[in-house]
Amino acid sequence: MTLNPVIEMLGRRLRLAVVGGGPGSFIGAMHRQAARRDDRYEIVTGILSSDPDKSRKAGLDLGLLPDRFYASISDMLDAEASRKDGVDAVAIMTPNDSHYEYSIAALEHGIDVICDKPMTNTLEEAESLHRKVQETGLIFCLTHNYTGYPMVRQAKAMVQDGQLGTIRLIQVEYVQGGRADESTPLPKGTDWKYDPVRSGPSHVMGAIGTHAHNLTRFITGLEVDEVAAEIGMIVPDRPVDDFGGALLRFENGAHGTFWVTQAAAGMENCLAIRVSGSNGTLEWMQEFPQALTYKPLQGSSQNRTPNGPGTLPLSARSTRLVAGHPEGFPDGFANIYSDAAEAIAARRAGKQADPLAMYFPNSWDGLLGARFVNSVIESSSSNGKWMKC
Repeated sequence: MTLNPVIEMLGRRLRLAVVGGGPGSFIGAMHRQAARRDDRYEIVTGILSSDPDKSRKAGLDLGLLPDRFYASISDMLDAEASRKDGVDAVAIMTPNDSHYEYSIAALEHGIDVICDKPMTNTLEEAESLHRKVQETGLIFCLTHNYTGYPMVRQAKAMVQDGQLGTIRLIQVEYVQGGRADESTPLPKGTDWKYDPVRSGPSHVMGAIGTHAHNLTRFITGLEVDEVAAEIGMIVPDRPVDDFGGALLRFENGAHGTFWVTQAAAGMENCLAIRVSGSNGTLEWMQEFPQALTYKPLQGSSQNRTPNGPGTLPLSARSTRLVAGHPEGFPDGFANIYSDAAEAIAARRAGKQADPLAMYFPNSWDGLLGARFVNSVIESSSSNGKWMKC
């Protein structure tokens, strides 16, 4: 990433608006840092809070100019679409129930979209949004940031290269412990994440289940055909679910297991996957992102690292540092933003982006994530009956 393809194509950085992610937001800071990491965007406007005073103060702290403050999302989109120096893209990191509304509005104004996951709260909204993206031809990037990790991309490239042979078994889990303490009540009326209307029909699936599903699809290139699932509460009397598990059947006949929870006592943020093929197995864990373990059918176990021996082009593109230096969560996020920037700039310049820049999750990934969540919920409601995805 020594050259800046955005500036080469447009002669300037992309102008970005940010919506949500204001004071106190962990994910908002991640989005803004990711946008700036490779110098492909400049944040020129935004609405960072539903409270106008808080939004203005946060905007001033970011260095936004007073003439780029707006009272509402619609005001911002109308004004920016009519400016000669208006925004090229909008990054949405609001509560889940507004992703659809704001994404549609931006697309209708001819503005490319970067949206936090899950794409929408309902399958119907996901289908509608995907259609809108197709109709407009605009770029839609969904920030499943774990697909930006160098070793996740190395795993995908190795599968594409045939090094695992035919994929036969997949195990994926996302295990957190932040909601395991029964003595700590969940906030009531103050945090949208624990409001089923705003966070979606399954809290745990929207929060982390979609990540595990997307990671599986990204690495293997396979689609889930059927699920037999259960969702529910590990900690009694919770207002939202904190566990989801499923058996998976994939389109090529492979089998899999899937489980996610936010109530495993003592755990932190363990997203892990094991993919076994006819020629070997790959293993990766987010808490140790530098290591991708490859266990071939014949021969000794091998450890792949960023920019280390055996690095394939998709992984090399995503690695900023020389071998032996750690990269992690912010870097994965930044890779997604940088790839989306190249795609947006290429579209606006009437050029072709580097094919390796087009691996970021898009509206199709968001739609399949919504279908998966919907099927998991339906299966769980039917006592684990197998459901098509």
